[in-house]
Amino acid sequence: MRRVGTALLSVALLGAAVGCGTQRHAAATSVAHVRTKPPQVRAKLPPKRTGAWVHVTVVDGDRGTPVRGAFVRIGRRARISDRRGIAAIHLKRRAALVVRVKRRGYAPAAHRFQFRNHPLRTVRVYQPRLQWPMYGVTPTRTQVQPHISLRPPFRIAWSRGMAGLLEFPAVVDRGVAYVGNYWGSVRAVKMGDGVLIWRHDIPHGKMASSPAIFGDELIVHGMEGHVWAFDRRNGRVLWHRWIGSPIESSPVAWHGVDYFGAWNGAVYALDLRTHRLRWVYRSGAKITSSASRVGNTVYIGNYAGRLLALSARTGRLRFSVAVNGRIYGTPAVAAGRIFVPSSDGNSLTAFSRRGRRLWTIHAGGYVYSSPAVWAGRVYFGSYDGGLYCVSLRNGRVLWKYPSGRAISGSPVVVAGVVYFSNFYHRIYGLNARTGRNIFRFPDGNYVPVSGNGRLLLMHGFSRLYAVEPRRR
Repeated sequence: MRRVGTALLSVALLGAAVGCGTQRHAAATSVAHVRTKPPQVRAKLPPKRTGAWVHVTVVDGDRGTPVRGAFVRIGRRARISDRRGIAAIHLKRRAALVVRVKRRGYAPAAHRFQFRNHPLRTVRVYQPRLQWPMYGVTPTRTQVQPHISLRPPFRIAWSRGMAGLLEFPAVVDRGVAYVGNYWGSVRAVKMGDGVLIWRHDIPHGKMASSPAIFGDELIVHGMEGHVWAFDRRNGRVLWHRWIGSPIESSPVAWHGVDYFGAWNGAVYALDLRTHRLRWVYRSGAKITSSASRVGNTVYIGNYAGRLLALSARTGRLRFSVAVNGRIYGTPAVAAGRIFVPSSDGNSLTAFSRRGRRLWTIHAGGYVYSSPAVWAGRVYFGSYDGGLYCVSLRNGRVLWKYPSGRAISGSPVVVAGVVYFSNFYHRIYGLNARTGRNIFRFPDGNYVPVSGNGRLLLMHGFSRLYAVEPRRR
């Protein structure tokens, strides 16, 4: 019995020892498991972005097409416009901010927009090469717009009466046409739909010239003897300068200086920033011609039949050469030559830029028309009813189109078509190479055409017509 009790006690002690060891092993295992578990680290979330997105669409102001690759900046944020012309920019807050847009081939644009309730905005940019900023298109007065590709057949997009004779063409810039009628009423009209933006009637004024664009100003010459500067946006008079003699010469604004002649025979260089005269040259005979400028030389004609070449900087006479009668129209400068019309001399004469006579062509009537120069050809009209096309090199007549009525205004070349008006109150468009008639318009008188990259403006006797190519 004693042996049995001893045996049972031994088994109990062994079981207790085994159980204790098992608990220690389990505890050790549990501790080891806890120690080897990696600590849990809570991931840091990126800071929540505040502000809002705005979308700026960049559009070609003349053609209405999206502009891809434009650099759009609002404050310090900037993006490049995509193929739809859209630049999406994230702003800290929507407020009234200035949007600046740049693109090669376009004039820079800056506009202030309120984005608070309007996150979608459109900026229109314009190509300088598709504008018509002055009479004759450029300071050389060649009457050619080489970058506009609009050709007949046309359809009328809109028309608007101008309440007076249109003797000289409208100028066009940034989607607005500016024109003055014979009674001195200056008007700004939207190119898109013909809506009148503003009108200013010059007191006791008359106009026989085109205005010119100078930055945000419109420069106008009046027959009452004033040079006027208008705010292009609203027509407000910014300043004016009295010359003291009627001005029939259209302005040419070059690097902030307006060069022109007046009936008193003087040629003026007027600083458009200071409003002071830089110099005056007294020619001694009435001037109706507009000035042409190439480099540092200004060319202009007078009623004494003299072509004057003046230093643009000082007004010093470089040379003076004669034609066979009065010079009413404007000389054109191209290919190193100067082409000079003579009204009662019934002629067109070509000179070198040093004043050497090269050739003269005679018409059958007065030549009031200023010449146009394109592709080695010179075009001018005559009171004999003919539009002449002559060789730039030697003056040989290449073709002549008989219109049946006197031609007084200058022809204009656009996209290989030469346009002119006559006293039959028509506008004609001829193939500039062959002289074949490809277009006729039932209203006109003096000047035929100006415009931009989307629309051409046909100038009737007292009405403007905007035309666009007809879809075939």
